[in-house]
Amino acid sequence: MSPIPRRSLFKAAAAVGAAAQFSWALGQGTAQAAPGAEAQAGDAPVRVGWLEDGGLGAAPGSTFGVPWPKGAVPADRGFALATEDGEEVPVQSWATAYWPDGSLKWTAHAVGPAAAGAEKFTLTPGAGGTAPTQRVAVTETDRRITVDTGTIKAVVSKDGGKLVESVTRGGAKIATDGRLVLLRQSDLDDGDQGNAKWERFDGEIERAVVEQRGPVRAVVRIDGKHRKGSRRWLPFSVRLYFYAGAESFRMVHTITYDGDQNKDFVRGLGVRFTVPMRDAAYDRHVRIAGEGEGFLTEAVQGITGLRRDPGAAVRAAQVKGEKLPDPSTWDQRVTTRLPYVPTWGDYTLSQLSADGFTLRKRTKPGHGWIPAGGGRRANGFAYVGGVSGGFSFGLRDFWEKHPAQLDIRGAAGDAAEVTLWLWSPEAQPMDLRFYHDGLGQDTYPEQIEGLNITYEDYEPGFGTPYGIARTSELMFWANAATPAADALVAQARAVRTPPQLAAAPEDLVRAKVFGGLFAPVDRSTPAKAAIEDQLDFLFTYYKDQVEQRRWYGFWDYGDIMHTYDEDRHQWRYDVGGYAWDNSELSPDLWLWYAYLRSGRADIFRFAEAMTRHTGEVDVYHLGQWAGLGTRHGVQHFADSAKQQRISTAVYRRPYYFLTADERVGDLMHDLVDSDETFLVLDPIRKIRTEPYEPDRHALSIGFGTDWSGLAAAWLTEWERRGPKAAKAEARLRSTMETIAAQPNGFVQGTGLYDLDTGRFAVATEPVVGVSHLSAMFGLVEMCAELIDLIDMPAFKEAWLDYCRYFNATKTEQAARYGKNFGSLILFQGHSRQDAYAAAQLGDDALAARAWRKFYDSDGYTKAMKWEKTPLKGPQVLEPGYEHLWISTNTTALFGLAAIQNLALVG
Repeated sequence: MSPIPRRSLFKAAAAVGAAAQFSWALGQGTAQAAPGAEAQAGDAPVRVGWLEDGGLGAAPGSTFGVPWPKGAVPADRGFALATEDGEEVPVQSWATAYWPDGSLKWTAHAVGPAAAGAEKFTLTPGAGGTAPTQRVAVTETDRRITVDTGTIKAVVSKDGGKLVESVTRGGAKIATDGRLVLLRQSDLDDGDQGNAKWERFDGEIERAVVEQRGPVRAVVRIDGKHRKGSRRWLPFSVRLYFYAGAESFRMVHTITYDGDQNKDFVRGLGVRFTVPMRDAAYDRHVRIAGEGEGFLTEAVQGITGLRRDPGAAVRAAQVKGEKLPDPSTWDQRVTTRLPYVPTWGDYTLSQLSADGFTLRKRTKPGHGWIPAGGGRRANGFAYVGGVSGGFSFGLRDFWEKHPAQLDIRGAAGDAAEVTLWLWSPEAQPMDLRFYHDGLGQDTYPEQIEGLNITYEDYEPGFGTPYGIARTSELMFWANAATPAADALVAQARAVRTPPQLAAAPEDLVRAKVFGGLFAPVDRSTPAKAAIEDQLDFLFTYYKDQVEQRRWYGFWDYGDIMHTYDEDRHQWRYDVGGYAWDNSELSPDLWLWYAYLRSGRADIFRFAEAMTRHTGEVDVYHLGQWAGLGTRHGVQHFADSAKQQRISTAVYRRPYYFLTADERVGDLMHDLVDSDETFLVLDPIRKIRTEPYEPDRHALSIGFGTDWSGLAAAWLTEWERRGPKAAKAEARLRSTMETIAAQPNGFVQGTGLYDLDTGRFAVATEPVVGVSHLSAMFGLVEMCAELIDLIDMPAFKEAWLDYCRYFNATKTEQAARYGKNFGSLILFQGHSRQDAYAAAQLGDDALAARAWRKFYDSDGYTKAMKWEKTPLKGPQVLEPGYEHLWISTNTTALFGLAAIQNLALVG
């Protein structure tokens, strides 16, 4: 297969520019202006460009992350941003991670509409710059938070049910009463008799805080639950993002399911605003986006197509959304009969699947709906308002996370009501009931038998969605008038693909972040080119499979399947642990490392969707298992293996540091105390042969998938200087010391951990406890980072020993440890440990072994044919193609081994 060409996003740009601001590492508090200073040697500028063509467009702004080499940029440095022409752009900057020496490791930067029109930028440390001409200002009272971008003003409530009391522009209220709505159904009609009843809950605020205060960006966080009467459930967390000078704002909306899966069926979940309608009915407009650049373009009271013609100029003005001349200037046969022309107040676009939407309208409640169009995949964007102002609104991933819906109601009255339904009330209710009854698997031996046939680890009571979450992204514009067609297209595009600035791959490599385990794409030799082709082929295959197999839906979008069924020519979507992958063997890391080295937008967006999914849906955020994730299965929460290896912060770190996304930051911070989960649940309870009861001072924790998850959360909290940074650093150091002190180091396999001291007890006897899974869920990447950050020779030696001996011969293993490691697999995935040890030790023999294990062991080999096998009916539901030998486990490990081996011993 020919390689996918990589678009060059960046050029060397002119240095010096804009003002810099700083705030605390977790993105909270007031951004302070950094002291001006001359750039020091080593403060090399970073090139920054947009992931996709089109620049900022109609988006309110963009926030992006940039890494810096160790020791290069002091913590008090400011930053300046300039276009490639040298024009200064206001930028707000803050630290998101520090190196142990106190220098900056990652910084976040926010730009507003002032960055529009430019494609490439240079970010320079240590330079002064310009302040924004329009600053985002935040004021507070006991009851309200007011955010003024200089173009629009939003009033946010601190209590009650109205999250956003009003959005004004130029003194005119564009939208009011922004609130959350939830429809609940208490049972399901499984037969053909419809008796189910609905009830409505409204969002109620528990707290609202300002997390960041300008001058370029401000962030407000609102938390609460949905309430009806005395019942309060389905917690929500909403963040509102405002940028200086912007006419729009962004919302990130998260719900966490805390209902009874057999009784609490979500019938509808939405965000609702009221839009005042001040103009004459013929000067009110509705715009609803279809697919691509398609739009329904109508007036509430249309005067086009009438039997009598008001005049060509009048008709043209209405289609454009312009104010019409006084009706006295029209053809009077229309003017005098205008009351007879119907007004259309209600519109609904529903996207109930990934493959079709319908659009309909009616005059008002109590009257019939008429079809107004339809298509395949709507952009999830609409506008309602008039020539004196109106409201645009959109929901990202509209069709991918179906069923979704957009409603406009009452546009012919004094105020319209718009609702963005994250779960459409016209769809079947959200059904999170467990999918099977366990088939008599009441005891651990029976459950293991079931695992041996369906590969699903069943246990009664464990197939629960209680505590899983989902995040959605929305965007809103307060328009001074009905936007022109091209402006609406730009707004819809900003909803669909929010503009993202990013540093060039060469600058990411230069900073040596994430363990320094990646290097830029290199096709300089036939062997390297062949590997690059294989990497491209595998990514394209999974991207195509998402579309071919329709891996879409509110709870599913962002995940991929685990294993293929060659007989049915279908992924094993209904066979236990072979179905949804849930991060098994680190596909998240494969995708992020693939992006870091290539800068490819399509890989970034794929990895972004996966991060949103796996960090929310595959992990528990409430309840007894909060902090644990669920192993792969038919439903994302079905498997009884609730473990650190899925919830691990390793998979979230790249997205957080590249975007400074606060929600993902929350997810990682929440894991700092997840060592407490080992008191609640023993990960290997079903296969223990000796008696074991969780003991706070002697918890059995593995040095592989368990510790790597804990270490990732501790490292992230420490380098972010979060509220628990001191504890996190202490836990890192104490566990590293006591793993290294074990008789066999990492090969010991497990240890007894004291929750109070954060230390493992040092075993008195050496044990060989090696699993092929231990290092495959982020341990390789964690150890590389920690060895680079913390000078602890004993830990480094323990890890290098593990790297040297996993792929060694059984004789070599026995000679070193007195016993070989037993039957192992995943040698290709472990070849990157050979490569790491070879690079650290300068060992050519290990480097050669890395490539032998990569090419000629148990993964994808040189002999395999990277070709497509076409599929069509009646073999499959939809035509497409397959690869019988591709599995997600092997793909993820091949990808990581290829990328890291090329970087370390290429």
